[in-house]
This record gives sequence, C-alpha cells and structure tokens, in this order.
Amino acid sequence: MGSQNSIVHQELDAIMGTSTRIPRLLSAEGFPEWKYRMEKYIKMKEFKIWRSILKGPVRITTTLENGEVIDKEIDNYTEEDFEKVEQQEKALATLTMALSPEIAQGFREYTSTKALWEALIEVYEGNEDMKHSLQDMLRQKFNLFNQILGESLEAQLQRFITLTTKMSSAGILVTRSEINKKLLNSLPKSWDMNVLVIKKTKDLNLLSLAETMAIIKACDLHDKHVGF
Repeated sequence: MGSQNSIVHQELDAIMGTSTRIPRLLSAEGFPEWKYRMEKYIKMKEFKIWRSILKGPVRITTTLENGEVIDKEIDNYTEEDFEKVEQQEKALATLTMALSPEIAQGFREYTSTKALWEALIEVYEGNEDMKHSLQDMLRQKFNLFNQILGESLEAQLQRFITLTTKMSSAGILVTRSEINKKLLNSLPKSWDMNVLVIKKTKDLNLLSLAETMAIIKACDLHDKHVGF
C-alpha cells in the first residue's frame, strides 16, 4: 500500500511540479492548470527565462561604419553575446522539457521560447469561439454539479475544487455566495440539517471556498463522532 501511494505521489509531482521538478503538460485538458503552474515555476527558478518568453529572442547585431545594422558573425561574439544566446537556449530547453514527448513532437518547428509559448496557447486555448464554448460547458457543469451516487464526501469536494479551478482559469467569474451555495446544495439529503445551520449562521458572501469546505469537514467529523 505504501509503495502504491509513493508511486501515485511521484506521478502527481511529475504533473503538478515541485520546487525542484518542472510541471509536465500531458494532455490538452490539463493545459490551463499547467500554464498557471509553469509560469509560477519559471518565475521562481529564474525570472530571466520568463523574460525570454515575454520578449522573444534577442538579435545579436553589429553596426557597420555606414550605420547599417547586421547580424554579428559568431566568431565576433563577445562573452556577453554568448551569455544572451545561452540564456535563450536555456529558456527554450526549459519550456520544451515541460512537454510530454507526444506533445513536444508537434511543436519542434518553434525555435524561440516566445514562439513556442504562443503556439501552445493558440492550440490549447483556441480562438474566442472555442473559449466561449469552454466557458459555456464549464458553467453547465457548475449548474448541474451534484453528488454522484456512492461518492465519498472527500471525492465530491475534490471534484468541486477541480471544477471551480477550471472555471477560474477559463475567466469565469462566480461570486463566493454562488460557489458556497452550489456546494452546500449539492450535498446529500442527509446533510439537509447541517446545510440549514451553516446557511443561517455563516455569511456565504464572505466565506472562501476553503473555509466552507473546512466547515463541512468539521460537521462530517462531528456527525461521525456522535454516530460512533
């Protein structure tokens, strides 16, 4: 059991990333979360790499006597020039290594970090019509969210977190009150009394989702203790 948990954690770390391990993009569905985590990871590790993504490649040039600006011959590169090139290559390598082999294969034509980043966004976030379609789908899932028969409370809460995270990444704005009410109303009928008490004693406009979930878990522990 312990080894299985260890494998699960290792697989999760590979996807989500850690302070020492880069987040991996494994599927189109995981792109919004990967994009968010990748930006944070790069900024934490080396902000110069993020600057390469934003600004694109730096052209190494020299100015002729007549004022014409041309690309500098590599034999004439200064140490500073080489450092700029190395930084660009490092940025491209970092972003490329964050892609699964299957995904990376489709983006090998891009030779700058900025171009690769923008191509990934274009492919996986799509145009405005695709974004609106995604938003509509997520709103529908939110409106229909409910407990699945036989689902544990922990699994339901995790599923709700995943959904609201995707909504936030897609640019869907939902008030705290709407989120809290939807979660509370999705709980099983056996929770009716607890839900009524929470709604009467707590201001759902002020509670964060994390705070609401903490209250729900506290009620669950209390009910299990009383039942025991």
